[in-house]
Amino acid sequence: METEGRLVGQMHLFGIAWGSLRCASAGYWVSESVAGQGIMPLALAAACDHAFVGLGLHRVEVNIRPENTASLRVVEKLGFRDEGLRLRYLHIDGDWSDHLSFALTIEDMGGSSVVERWNHWQHLSLQRHTDAGPP
Repeated sequence: METEGRLVGQMHLFGIAWGSLRCASAGYWVSESVAGQGIMPLALAAACDHAFVGLGLHRVEVNIRPENTASLRVVEKLGFRDEGLRLRYLHIDGDWSDHLSFALTIEDMGGSSVVERWNHWQHLSLQRHTDAGPP
């Protein structure tokens, strides 16, 4: 992902499985300089929509280290289902790291897109902020 001509993040679908599973995992990162601007939730939403509509997949998974609160917030905003803890899931920095597993299926979307879900969440968030009034 680029903004103003500079690389600020990456979004990818990987481990795509066809056949009876029709699933992919999503991975991403974003620069601290643009974190909190909604770039990553929108990018993940668009990747999920592409997986479901463009590729015809049934499921998208995201696995996140428990201490990565920013990434946990991304999947929360998009309504990913918490599917539990995967012990010693990935080898990172010389050690096996636990990860929390989240997923969305096409049925979870109820006919809408993930981008629409993100837009709805943003609208509700803005409305709550506006209703609260000035600090």
